[in-house]
Amino acid sequence: MASALSHAVAAVGIGAAFYRRSAPTPVWIAGITCSVIPDVDVIGFRFGVHYGDFWGHRGFTHSLFFAALLAVAATAIIVRFNREISRFSLFAYLFLATASHGLLDAMTNGGLGVAFFSPFENSRYFLPWRPILVSPIGVTRFFTNRGLAVLQTEILWIWLPSIVVIAIVTASRRFRSRAAILS
Repeated sequence: MASALSHAVAAVGIGAAFYRRSAPTPVWIAGITCSVIPDVDVIGFRFGVHYGDFWGHRGFTHSLFFAALLAVAATAIIVRFNREISRFSLFAYLFLATASHGLLDAMTNGGLGVAFFSPFENSRYFLPWRPILVSPIGVTRFFTNRGLAVLQTEILWIWLPSIVVIAIVTASRRFRSRAAILS
């Protein structure tokens, strides 16, 4: 898996395509939360759930179906408190933030793959290109030389692309804003 920190960075990059920095804080918190929630499945290890099981790591909670369910639930909660937010945009952002988790995990060099199509089909998949080192499970294991090596690959393959997306979106908005003023 990619680290929780890098999943959050990806969520901010995705969010930049939907929202300005001035978007309500709950939107950003929800996006970041949705991007890391799929790893709640690691709790199963403590209860004897095997890695490759339906509820195992990178199973159902990493699926596109789960991403849709979580996005619907989170959208409903946020819209209840802020009715001015576009439901469709919020759902799309939260869905992509959640789904990005499985996509990034499928780009790692370890584990059993991701059950993208669970609960309908539980096969595990990797992407053909897997440049990200798999992150150790557990906070204490992350703060080792292995964790530093993982972080270096994540900076290259997750953080930098996220920063590029943010920069392009920001520049595009500024350009369109100036063009609108001039016309």
